[in-house]
Amino acid sequence: MKYYLIAGEASGDLHGSNLIKALKNKDPEADIRCWGGDLMQAAGGTLVTHYKERAFMGFLEILGNLRKILGFIKACKADIAEFAPDALILIDNSGFNLRIAAWAKEAGFTTHYYISPQIWASREGRIEKIKRDVDFMYVILPFEKDFYENKHQYPVQFVGHPLIDAIGQAQAVDDATFRKENSLHPEKPIIALLPGSRKQEVRKMLDRMLSVVPRFKDYQFVIAGAPSLDTEFYNSFTTEGVHFVKNQTYPLLSLSYAALVTSGTATLETALFKVPQVVCYRAHWLSYEIAKRIITLRFISLVNLIMDREVVTELIQKDLNTARLHSELEAILNGPKREAIFEAYYELEQKLGGAGASEQAAEGIIRNSKG
Repeated sequence: MKYYLIAGEASGDLHGSNLIKALKNKDPEADIRCWGGDLMQAAGGTLVTHYKERAFMGFLEILGNLRKILGFIKACKADIAEFAPDALILIDNSGFNLRIAAWAKEAGFTTHYYISPQIWASREGRIEKIKRDVDFMYVILPFEKDFYENKHQYPVQFVGHPLIDAIGQAQAVDDATFRKENSLHPEKPIIALLPGSRKQEVRKMLDRMLSVVPRFKDYQFVIAGAPSLDTEFYNSFTTEGVHFVKNQTYPLLSLSYAALVTSGTATLETALFKVPQVVCYRAHWLSYEIAKRIITLRFISLVNLIMDREVVTELIQKDLNTARLHSELEAILNGPKREAIFEAYYELEQKLGGAGASEQAAEGIIRNSKG
């Protein structure tokens, strides 16, 4: 069969790549075309456009690049029509993908959504578009099945979280070798910094994260570089006590003692590696004021959302300052809070279900497609 996948950021590229592998495993004749990234291409998809070309963040940036975004949507529709896939697979990235879904449904393509738009967080009214335009939905968070089926009478398939597979496939890392290859101190514990994947976001987060470095001289801080950003971009942030690694986020987390993490998928990755963390988030003041009026959630991190309680501290906007970062980081380095986080992480993993999310999603897509 012919499959067309669309992902719009690094996490979507990761999950899309594992889905491509599963599709090829179950359908050896699979012909796969995609909008995604390096991982999806390496897994066997024919890459049309890289997600980093569409990496617009926040209401103001999207508004300023609206013409370019509309051009991408037009080009995507034309490419789908020419390829004529048996299955169109949309991965998260709701702003782009829901527009494609509306067009594709009218054009007669079978639409699959893998990794639901977060309509449970904001603009819940989008459920009507999903009911109208999405033929099959595959969800990865345990509370999403209840949200869709019991609240909105829309059937979905819960496949488990693909990060469990991705992390389970990660190769074991030798501590001494990793430190030597990345010019790290051979003994100081590592505090990982995961500042996001977009320049605007990374710059803003690192300015604040790095403000606590002088207060923790017995530790070394290591920035996890995003695959979409050039190494040179990070040069201004690496100073005494601050190091940088590229495309080694999982090896870094596997050896880290604690972490400062920008809200997003990285909070869940950090939790699955059992690394105590402080979650950080700061946006342009106008974007934040708009967002907080449409987002109805108690928490911003996936860890706390899934557990439905505060497991890790979230420092948002004005709370993301040197004093609070210092006190919260200090709390997770030693003492009862660190132990409580470990206990909650094990409970979190149980809630996410077992391995095999990509395989289950692939089975559903093949079963529900016309090819």
